[in-house]
Amino acid sequence: MGFEVGSRNTKASAFECLLPLEDCNSLPQLVHPTAKNLRSFFFSCPYSVALLLLLAIPGLTKSRDDLSVDQLKARVSVASVPDKVHICVQIAEKQLDLSKKLYEAGDIANAQAPLTDVVAFSELARDYSIQSNKHQKQTEISVRAMTRKLNNVLHLLGKEDQPPVQDAISRLERVRDDLLGSMFPKGVK
Repeated sequence: MGFEVGSRNTKASAFECLLPLEDCNSLPQLVHPTAKNLRSFFFSCPYSVALLLLLAIPGLTKSRDDLSVDQLKARVSVASVPDKVHICVQIAEKQLDLSKKLYEAGDIANAQAPLTDVVAFSELARDYSIQSNKHQKQTEISVRAMTRKLNNVLHLLGKEDQPPVQDAISRLERVRDDLLGSMFPKGVK
């Protein structure tokens, strides 16, 4: 199926599929678009304003991934319990990435503080998740992924630098066990 654009019969592009031919009188002008043609095209089509808004809104909002660890830590104290779960997991993941980069760079001493945050905020996420009885599955999945990343870091380290990472892995595995125990209690059928 194609639209007739100009004097040629061409297949519809993704942009042209959004707007039926009868709704936009200026589609034939798009064969060789100029700024004036595009401007008149956008303002003559009824769906173009909605399309422009949909494209502009994501750029205007600041996503949670753009927030720093300190900003996220400040949000933990004012958030609701179910929201605290997501915030704590985000902090733990960001700190894990920082710790991993520091370990890979050989900066063992500075990698300890973010590693401590990984464990602490993972445990907080577990506690908030069990308390609210929400987001347990996603929290467990995130903690499992963090454990896997720490295992990869563990293999890069020398024998003398492994104990703090091994301790963090065992504590994260305990977090996972607690989450799985709360999701699937023993003896309940």
